Amino acid sequence: MLYIDYSSAFNTIVPFKLIIKLGALGLNPTPCNWVLDFLMGCPQVVKVGNNISTSLILNTGAPQGCMLSPLQDSLFTHDCVDTHTSNSIIKCADDTTAVGLMTNNDETTYREEVRALGEWCKENNFSLNVNKAKGADRGLQETAEGARPYPHLRDRSGEGGKLKFLCVHITDDPKGSTHTDSEVKKVQQRLFNFRRLKKFVLAPKTLTNFYKCIIESILWGCITA
Repeated sequence: MLYIDYSSAFNTIVPFKLIIKLGALGLNPTPCNWVLDFLMGCPQVVKVGNNISTSLILNTGAPQGCMLSPLQDSLFTHDCVDTHTSNSIIKCADDTTAVGLMTNNDETTYREEVRALGEWCKENNFSLNVNKAKGADRGLQETAEGARPYPHLRDRSGEGGKLKFLCVHITDDPKGSTHTDSEVKKVQQRLFNFRRLKKFVLAPKTLTNFYKCIIESILWGCITA
């Protein structure tokens, strides 16, 4: 598994490439032209105190904080797909992860998948942040006690032996205690706020909604994994 980090993914979307991809998906030319007009010719300035910089026209990227930007990014990367049946490219917003099944320690197709992903990034103006790349190898790692039948993590970020994938902590330890400890800590912090709200004698319905949204969502999050 290779966790990919893009450098400023939203800011590097090329509008003309996006419009071509939208057309290939069958989108009508009218909304395509609207999206192009929305992304092109955007003036931007920097203000520090009373000082304002010279206006700069931007013709690349999707506006940060805009509700359409995550959707535009997903549409822009829709053609970034796996090329081998033993591999999967998993995407969520601007996060991308390459997962490969290696049989008999044969990494050929997995390495080809990673190279293909790199070529896609070059063709689409996406810059890979190599320093933040993280990976886990499913192969057996020999130790003094014998083979370990669970992933050995090779982390290039300096965190050492752990990954965080879609809010799930993945470590060398198959028991999942790192993830559990992290989730328990989150719940404890939010329970403090819940107790404070109870002191204000809020309506039971309001407290229930707070619990479901802020606390129960953590307990049920990633429960399948």
